[in-house]
Amino acid sequence: MSRRDDHAEAILADPRWARIVARDRMADGRFWYAVSTTGVYCRPSCPSRGCNPTNVTIHETLEDARRTGFRPCKRCRPDGPAAEVMSAELVTRACRLIEDGETPPSLTELAAALALSPGYVHRIFKAHTGLTPKGYATAHRARRVREALVGDGSVTGAIYDAGFSSSGRFYEASNAMLGMTPSSFRKGGAREEIRFAIGETTLGSILVASSAKGVAAILLGDDPDALARSLQDRFPKATLIGADADYEAIVAKVVGLVEAPDVGLDLPLEVRGTAFQQRVWQALRDIPLGETLSYAEVADRIGLPSATRAVAGACAANRLAVVIPCHRVVRTDGALSGYAWGVERKRAILARERAAA
Repeated sequence: MSRRDDHAEAILADPRWARIVARDRMADGRFWYAVSTTGVYCRPSCPSRGCNPTNVTIHETLEDARRTGFRPCKRCRPDGPAAEVMSAELVTRACRLIEDGETPPSLTELAAALALSPGYVHRIFKAHTGLTPKGYATAHRARRVREALVGDGSVTGAIYDAGFSSSGRFYEASNAMLGMTPSSFRKGGAREEIRFAIGETTLGSILVASSAKGVAAILLGDDPDALARSLQDRFPKATLIGADADYEAIVAKVVGLVEAPDVGLDLPLEVRGTAFQQRVWQALRDIPLGETLSYAEVADRIGLPSATRAVAGACAANRLAVVIPCHRVVRTDGALSGYAWGVERKRAILARERAAA
């Protein structure tokens, strides 16, 4: 075997070669590679046409790649920050502009402030946050409203503090933001009506509860009374309405989803959570039936690779069991842990989903 063949075989056996072939952005900054036939060095995610491993050398540091005497690739720009890092910085700037403005900027205004096209800003913002700039602005205003209503000021003051130009505009959006009127939110959900019923599945008892907007809670457990107490804790000042015969049909649909995960659920949902929690929960709903991701992989998917613990916290805060599939998130080693309704129940749900898939 020739020296060139030996070199090619060594490159092919190097696990970093697979990341080059996959154009893995997560590998950027960890190593670089040089191509003798083109005389350039690149970052692993370089979008250029694939190269022959015979002509490739892999370098641990940028300095080693430069010592080849080759020039930096003009497409992936290996001497500068990774495109992913630059995008993250742009999105961070965009978030600050949205949060610091008295009123949410339009997409055109946001793009102009960043000296970018509106389409590009929309695309990278959604890729990193899971929300459009408008969706992020709405979530941010909702958080400001909730924080202001918890304080001692008036409802009117909370409205203007959150950046609304008039009370009329706020009340048009208040139900979507809070799930109830501002005065009810301030009182901890007082006078809000929550209908609920408890059924039985092969995984134990199940409690389903709905507000006027949709299903707001799905809880699993072994003790029906404990589930009812948990619902009361989650909606401490709401009026809970049970023993509703018409509501049993909704419970039956949720039970059907638990027993046959591939049937789906055609019911409106009311998903209450912070902007970050909603990003995580949407990422969970994007995991295909029968598959799992680690907490770190979910953090990567929402563009926040260092937020593994926060992702775990969002999973723990989920109160829509099965529908928002926090059971599809596992530890990095594949072990099942951290499921609010019991690890054995999590194992059973995953087994059913894999069988259905």
